[in-house]
Amino acid sequence: MAAKERSFLARVREILPELHPAERRLGDFLCDFPGEVASYSAQELAALAHVSKATVSRFVQRLGYENYEEARRHARADKQTGSRLFLATATDADGRQSVAAHVAQGVANLEATFLAIGEAEIDAAATAILEARKVWVIGFRASHSFATYLQWQLTQVIENIAAIPGGGQTLGEHLVSIGPDDVVVLFGLRRRVALMEQLMAQVERTQAKLLYITDEGVPLLSRAAWHFRCQTLAPGPLFNHVSVMALCHLLTTRCIETAGVAGRNRLRGIEALNDTLEEL
Repeated sequence: MAAKERSFLARVREILPELHPAERRLGDFLCDFPGEVASYSAQELAALAHVSKATVSRFVQRLGYENYEEARRHARADKQTGSRLFLATATDADGRQSVAAHVAQGVANLEATFLAIGEAEIDAAATAILEARKVWVIGFRASHSFATYLQWQLTQVIENIAAIPGGGQTLGEHLVSIGPDDVVVLFGLRRRVALMEQLMAQVERTQAKLLYITDEGVPLLSRAAWHFRCQTLAPGPLFNHVSVMALCHLLTTRCIETAGVAGRNRLRGIEALNDTLEEL
């Protein structure tokens, strides 16, 4: 297997101890704001980092690039991985965004997300979840929290559902049990783990229905039964996941509504047991 190419940031970090003061200032700047290379020309970057354009040229050559444009292309490619460092800008560091700006972006994300998701798609996904032999919910890193949240919420109406893998477990212990009558809900929000493609290939082999939930940067996955892309833009270095939570809420609510009497009976049973056991 070919060695993985070093990232733009890895190259910068590697040469930092060897740099002269001006180049070190530029290196430290790029460690904090690597996305600026993708966004600005060499002259503009020099002004932001308070160094000369010649320093920028020497610096990118020390990184192993032929010229600044090659470094920009590499930084742009790294930006697509979803690293939070690439979301931060030098201008952000000098101030803070207002609460109103964060709220406005959250509202915009909700609107953009649900403009692209039709009512029929939500209904079809809810029906498939209710009719499945078993529902498997999978997520890693930031996606793990949403996977366990959705599994917890859907337990109100679905008996056979599991969030995998659990502590001390491997994926193989669960993937071996997935069959064509199942539904797999896979969260693939930035930043995705390296095994995502292998995992999706295995799910495809099982012939289970795949509900894929991602951020807006993922190309539409045609082999998924449903691919819901959530807008996660934010006025700062962190992704805004308001639309992801709203989608989880909508899916669960639609499942409860679609389940009808059976769903309400399960909810009543859960509440009765909570009262009896005095857990809450």
